[in-house]
Amino acid sequence: MEAATDLAYYEYLLIFGSGVIAGFINVVAGGGSLLTLPILIFLGLPPATANGTNRVGIFLQNVFAVGGFKSKGVSAFPFSIWLSISALVGAIIGAKIAVDISGELFNRILAIVMVMVIGITVANPLKKNNSGHELMSRGRQALSVFAFFFVGIYGGFIQAGVGFIIIASLTLINNISLVKTNSIKVFVALIYTIFALGVFAWEGQVDWVLGITLAAGTSIGGWSASRWSVDKGDRWIRYFLIVTVLIMAVKLWFF
Repeated sequence: MEAATDLAYYEYLLIFGSGVIAGFINVVAGGGSLLTLPILIFLGLPPATANGTNRVGIFLQNVFAVGGFKSKGVSAFPFSIWLSISALVGAIIGAKIAVDISGELFNRILAIVMVMVIGITVANPLKKNNSGHELMSRGRQALSVFAFFFVGIYGGFIQAGVGFIIIASLTLINNISLVKTNSIKVFVALIYTIFALGVFAWEGQVDWVLGITLAAGTSIGGWSASRWSVDKGDRWIRYFLIVTVLIMAVKLWFF
């Protein structure tokens, strides 16, 4: 593909700055791509190319976020591995669908799905199981692995808001704390993004210059968010999640 038209320095700064904000939002809650995708499209990239370019930022963001959680001693292995394998298979399918549909249809699907994601997030993940114990029987783990195949399809297809779906899945099925859920989320997203990005790159739908600029920002945001979320705990993550959902809802309905 051809690179985006020549941009002014402040437009690169805009991409970098939006990456920092989106990286933080993605790790703590989700929906950061609702900021970066429109900006990339506004700067001249076709929707499919913006979608692929955004994955460069998502990839590096999650590399740093995984490192941040690990430095704080938060992880969930080998459960995360099984979820990642399931999700990456779905992500390949989703990414292939994304590069083959029209930009107009992509935007319409994004709007519809995000309304559904907001409904799920507000209705369920914020209401935790009263026992406070993780539900990690073999049946529950198997159900999560199955669910993450579809999480991967969505993540490979759009990515925006996949964090909310992961939070919903792990909260409803396994009753995992938000801090631990976020550590699983960034690991799973890292693994499936490698394969989704590969599909977009193979199809020539990645602007690497803009992608690396965005990734420089998301890596800073992702690292900061991973350590902040561990230090602050579930209550502050929940507050952040609620605010993010409300902002996304306003954006979708009125802009």
